[in-house]
Amino acid sequence: MRSETGPPSVAGVLSADDVLATARSIAAQQEKSGAIPWFSPTNGVPGHVDAWNHVEAAMALSVAGLGAEARRAYEWLRDVQRPDGSWPAKWVLGEVTEPGGESNHAAYLAVGVWHELLMTGDEEFAHRMWPAVRRAVEFTLGLQTRRGEIIWLRHESGEASDHALLTGCSSIHQSLRCAVALAEHLGEHQPEWELAADQLGHVVAAHPEAFADKSRWSMDWYYPVLGGPVRGEDAARRFDEGWDTFVVPGLGCRCVSDQPWVTAAETCELVLALDAAGDRDRALELFATIQHLRHEDGSYWTGWQFENRRHFPGDRSTYTAAAVILAADALADASPGARLFKEVAGRPLGPSEASDPLACGCALVSVANPVRTNL
Repeated sequence: MRSETGPPSVAGVLSADDVLATARSIAAQQEKSGAIPWFSPTNGVPGHVDAWNHVEAAMALSVAGLGAEARRAYEWLRDVQRPDGSWPAKWVLGEVTEPGGESNHAAYLAVGVWHELLMTGDEEFAHRMWPAVRRAVEFTLGLQTRRGEIIWLRHESGEASDHALLTGCSSIHQSLRCAVALAEHLGEHQPEWELAADQLGHVVAAHPEAFADKSRWSMDWYYPVLGGPVRGEDAARRFDEGWDTFVVPGLGCRCVSDQPWVTAAETCELVLALDAAGDRDRALELFATIQHLRHEDGSYWTGWQFENRRHFPGDRSTYTAAAVILAADALADASPGARLFKEVAGRPLGPSEASDPLACGCALVSVANPVRTNL
């Protein structure tokens, strides 16, 4: 059973037909296998595929009503999952080019499968995908440190990388919440996953020292809100502190703070974060602003270099189109999956208390002094 809501529309900005055209621009770049690359070959250069952006594109296809294309995407990803639960970081034209497995890539399948279940009510699909989700989450949690952050990559050799990423861990927090909801829905309760999500959310919100410094990237600014660990007054404060650094009036959100480059995907993810935090006015304003990157065929240019006044890097990427569609759906509250960044299984997606405050150092233990003294 598929949702009959049809593509979303945002009054005065995008019609349902506009959104459908954007979804078709994604489907037009989908490979025969079902894989969705960042972009089809542009100037002779093929775009790569990675699991995270592939899932995001599948979600957008489903929102717009292109269910067959979305299912092809999920089935391909399930079929190429590795025994350890991961996927290669990159494929190009079906060939693995970066074999290491990224934790946030693996975890994001749970978001996609939960979203598809919301969109369609298809229990058979959820049961069929469950083993892949379980393996992917187990791979991801195999990279969680005792403090709670999750290391970003396991190399082909099996060795883990030496650092965690704030953006990646924020995304994993949402993924774990969706994985827990899916497990409960299917009667496969995974309480340890929920504890892992609680600890991770706390570390994202309260322990910046746990993560590599990527603060020049706008994603590190808004993703702790988008993924749920930061909301309320803390989210409002975070937005205000970074707004002038990353938002260019009339153009959108920068990709990085030190380059004159706004990107549609980052802008639309910021829209989703603002909307999830209740800042709807700025979310709508930004969503309208970024439409200057819309192409006449419904696709979106990845970015705009505003000093040189040219599109950069010159492609119209599927993940960008997907971010636009998901932002439109959230703003319109149109589909059964539209509240995915606000709540999971009826529970608000938001901050959490540490499940193990000793592990992150937030609880001090009083230890008797082992040195004998003479009184």
